[in-house]
Amino acid sequence: MIKRQTFNKSRRKKFVAEAQRKFFRGIILFGVSFLVVIFLFGDHGLYQLYKIKTQRKITQKRIEELNTEMELLENEKKRLETDLDYIERLAREKYRMAKSGEKVFKVIQKDNKR
Repeated sequence: MIKRQTFNKSRRKKFVAEAQRKFFRGIILFGVSFLVVIFLFGDHGLYQLYKIKTQRKITQKRIEELNTEMELLENEKKRLETDLDYIERLAREKYRMAKSGEKVFKVIQKDNKR
């Protein structure tokens, strides 16, 4: 009888110890999974970092385009302030202006739909 109680106690202790190990493994697995999900998809996770880097590239490209456009406009402004030949050419091409004594001809293209 004593041997049987001892056997049952040791068996019960092994069962309890195994159950505790499984429980702690489950908690650790859950904790690690939770941390991985936060690391990947959290507010400061890898996915957010990727989105921010992509947005930064787009913004940098736009800044470069705007800087180029600004340079072109600065050059245009300088030419308009100083280059009289350029101003005259713009007046003739855009606004169809002519010097006194010149004739301006307007070319009308034919309609080939017959």
